Amino acid sequence: MIGPGTGVRVYLACGVTDMRKGIAGLAALAQDVLRQKPASGAVFAFRGRRGDRLKLLYWDGQGFCLYYKVLERGRFPWPNAQDGAMRLTSAQLAMLWEGIDWRRPDWGAPPARVG
Repeated sequence: MIGPGTGVRVYLACGVTDMRKGIAGLAALAQDVLRQKPASGAVFAFRGRRGDRLKLLYWDGQGFCLYYKVLERGRFPWPNAQDGAMRLTSAQLAMLWEGIDWRRPDWGAPPARVG
């Protein structure tokens, strides 16, 4: 994906977003719902009701970039919260974009020992 590099701030819009919204509508959501400046250089992630569509809004310093992905199979992993925002790392964003469940807390951690 051509876009923001590592270390970028990522805000995930919890809940469902109307995927008919374009740049202006998503920028308004970033400002009004997520309480962030849309042109701050952060990435804002939005998911549709069916879960198979993802939009990323990003200000690159010259204008807004809108990335849109529709999965052929499956759904993008998303938190259960109905509204609000959640911060992700750039690594979690990369996993999200690929449809990988970034929420797995034990990913790479050794199994816990009992006893």
